[in-house]
Amino acid sequence: MEQTGIMIANRLLIAAAFCLMCTSCDDPKTPDSKGVVAEVAEPSKAIERPAFSADSAFVYIEKQLAFGPRVPNTGAHVQCARWLEAKLTGLGAKVVMQPANVKAWNGDQLSIVNIIASYNLEATRRVMVTAHWDSRPFADQDADPENHDDPVPAANDGASGVAVILEIARQLQLLPADIGVDLLLWDAEDYGSPGESDSYALGSQLWARQPHVPGYRAIFGINLDMVGAKYAQFPKEGYSMQYAPDVVQRVWDAARSLGHGNFFISRRNDPIVDDHYYVNKIAQIPMVDVIDIRQGTGFFDDWHTRGDDITNIDKPTLQAVGETVLAVVYQAR
Repeated sequence: MEQTGIMIANRLLIAAAFCLMCTSCDDPKTPDSKGVVAEVAEPSKAIERPAFSADSAFVYIEKQLAFGPRVPNTGAHVQCARWLEAKLTGLGAKVVMQPANVKAWNGDQLSIVNIIASYNLEATRRVMVTAHWDSRPFADQDADPENHDDPVPAANDGASGVAVILEIARQLQLLPADIGVDLLLWDAEDYGSPGESDSYALGSQLWARQPHVPGYRAIFGINLDMVGAKYAQFPKEGYSMQYAPDVVQRVWDAARSLGHGNFFISRRNDPIVDDHYYVNKIAQIPMVDVIDIRQGTGFFDDWHTRGDDITNIDKPTLQAVGETVLAVVYQAR
């Protein structure tokens, strides 16, 4: 799965996905039916990018689940953090671990760590792709009240975004992007209390106030949350539209050009406090949230239940998200 030769052979040109097709590529001026010469857009330069592999991402989800729920202060959490650090390092990234002790809403003292993997360190223009890697400690939405104190396996709500990022890292090693890329895995996103927005996203709140590089800037960011379920719908989330409308346009246009408009839908959704909110508000880096929100039903059926296991994961959804994000990253200038 991770052999370099195989993936290099799969590099694709994406010029067709990101340029306007003209009727005459030899002459940028074409007469209309009345003989008036009009300017016709020139096709944009072909940009090389590697091919995203949903099969690879799926395996990365299985690996995370094998540790058990990645709840702060547990052995599974520690073991998965070590694996993520080693995996990203092996994929050619410069990895920075950002440990911290934070206080949760219920008084618990949590030992957490954000994981930052960087590529093309010399580049001053940079983009961010992020996801949370922790698991919710309470299955409080489970239909069985006896399960409410059990941790969530977090296959979709957590592991799917991390898996997409790991596959992006693998591709960045195979074919470096022209721009600098920082892949951030947030901790303690899901240790919150319903109705208390600021009790969530503790890792991204920490980073937004104390970035891993003092004065860190990125031209934009993409946060991935719940990006692996069947029939996923990614609407234009409210805070994304408020803080980063140009980035929303960039991502959703890319998805539509790649044939993924059935996932990245045009519906605008109410604002949701997620990791991207603090990156926008505190760090003032424009970031969008690619998050699965169903029309009229909220999140996917097994959200915050013990049922959020590998059966929730759909490879076509992973493929749509991964291809779209890769395209946006390699298009960035």
